[in-house]
Amino acid sequence: MGEKGRLSRVLLECSLSDKLCVVQEQQYEVIIVPALLVGGFLILLAIILWLFIRGQRSQRQRPGPRKPTGLQEVQDFIGRIQFYQYLGKQKNLVQLEGCCTERLPLYMVLEDVVPGDLLSFLWTCRRDVMTMDGLLYDLTEKQIYHIGKQVLLALEFLQNKNLFHGDVAARNILIQNDLTVKLCRLGLAYEVHTQGAISSARIRTIPLKWLAPERLLLRPASIRGDVWSFGILLYEMVTLGAPPYPEVPPTSILQYLQRGKIMKRPSSCTHAMYNIMKSCWHWSENSRPLPGELLLRLEAASRSANDKAVLQVPELVVPELYADVAGIRAESFYYSYTTIL
Repeated sequence: MGEKGRLSRVLLECSLSDKLCVVQEQQYEVIIVPALLVGGFLILLAIILWLFIRGQRSQRQRPGPRKPTGLQEVQDFIGRIQFYQYLGKQKNLVQLEGCCTERLPLYMVLEDVVPGDLLSFLWTCRRDVMTMDGLLYDLTEKQIYHIGKQVLLALEFLQNKNLFHGDVAARNILIQNDLTVKLCRLGLAYEVHTQGAISSARIRTIPLKWLAPERLLLRPASIRGDVWSFGILLYEMVTLGAPPYPEVPPTSILQYLQRGKIMKRPSSCTHAMYNIMKSCWHWSENSRPLPGELLLRLEAASRSANDKAVLQVPELVVPELYADVAGIRAESFYYSYTTIL
């Protein structure tokens, strides 16, 4: 029943001969000449002034030559292609389908997945009865475990290559119609692979509410930080896309955790699933299970999980309000994952 993924093209335009076409809206000025000064000379002067002003505005609006792509950017782009080749195939990671590095423009083709990101899918599940393309947008407890196990397989794969994802969240997971999921946005893993750590500039872009305490304290990140974030992901799924810690401002999350607090069990969450969440949220990272250990717990819990009752959350999500509570830039919802590597 699963659909084949589309292909998304990521293009790096390196040609210095590129021409930039800009659609400009023409502006017209109306010059009112006093009735007593309607002599031909003044009319001609008004026309000259009008043409001069229009020319000046057009000059300011005309784009200059496009800044050429630097050598470092080209090397970084090729490095990302090589990183995907290094990773190889794993069914729960977004795959590299093709690339061009021998001539301009350079590009790589990444796998795309429909209907899209998991967070949007969860929000769609909040609607009562809605069918699109033959897929009923419902989610059960057992299906949450099914999705969670796939994410853990991807994390275990990264761990075996001495890597971690760094930003595990529903917005960074793609889901197919058959509930096959793929972890995307591997840019942080790429930085770890090439630099040994995440740059400070990238750290500042990660929403705080998904980060483990050691990450908030600017300590070295590890796969166990991904396990903490995986617990947040379970919360996202069981609440159909609610923002974590809804009562805590994003800038206060570290102080909240330092007081020994964690999120309460949502009403839609079973005790078995909540116990798994809590195991992910140990303050000490060494007390958290590794992805493989967590995978065994999910498999055991899924055997007795409910596969009949559909999760229901009556409130629809307003993206701008969600972004404010979650500490995420609202415009990030409109970015394609393929352009944020």
